[in-house]
Amino acid sequence: MTWLVINPNTSVDVTDRLVARIRRVAHGNVELRAETARFGAPYIASESSYAVAGHAVLDAWQNQGRIHESLAVDPYEDGLVPAGTPLKGILVGCFGDPGCAALQEISGIPVAGLAEASFEESCVFGHFVIVTGGVLWKPMLKKLAASLGYGKRLLDVHVLDQTGDELAAHPLQASDRLRQACVEAIAATGADAVILGGAGLTGLADAWSSSLRVPVIDSVDAGVRMLAQRIVRFEAEGGVPSPLAPHPKLLAWPEGRSHA
Repeated sequence: MTWLVINPNTSVDVTDRLVARIRRVAHGNVELRAETARFGAPYIASESSYAVAGHAVLDAWQNQGRIHESLAVDPYEDGLVPAGTPLKGILVGCFGDPGCAALQEISGIPVAGLAEASFEESCVFGHFVIVTGGVLWKPMLKKLAASLGYGKRLLDVHVLDQTGDELAAHPLQASDRLRQACVEAIAATGADAVILGGAGLTGLADAWSSSLRVPVIDSVDAGVRMLAQRIVRFEAEGGVPSPLAPHPKLLAWPEGRSHA
């Protein structure tokens, strides 16, 4: 079965990181198609870039297979499947889930975001704390958790000054910093679980997550698990794959105008 992975950031490096991680943790015969936002921020780390990312996610869905013309990369190298392949589900690769609700509406197939998936999984253990990069994410994630119904379970958001992409650029040093941040966050809050949030941070806890006294949830791993579960539920309820593109009137520019 084929999943579409949408990276709302414009960084192709983040897309590559997402694809590699999903391939590692997904079970079963999962093939991937990946789309990278063609406009917006290289790495989302503010309200303004988050707002743009929601539009970029819908644009990526609308322009499957064409988006890469503006990026000058081969979208299907390294085993990615081509546009036109029927999709089973969509994973939005940002810990903030920009555009997820709208994408669910227009796609008609299961959609999962990294944040909601991590929140839901953490609640199995009790109360949770988030560790991520980028100081502006703290109020944003608190607001998101509350809007999704997890506000009372979220104890705190512990942020590092560097954004996720800046941390990922130096993975060994970042891994050590993130471990220390997780230890401090758990000690300060008494959390039952800690979420390592962010597409750029995926995999950075692998070396030490089992050494902490509470579960460490990698947000990309959680997203993979949620999407797999939603696909199973969708098909059990008689769902069928959506058309390969949304109705053209859903995302259209005024006649005579173009954003290209």
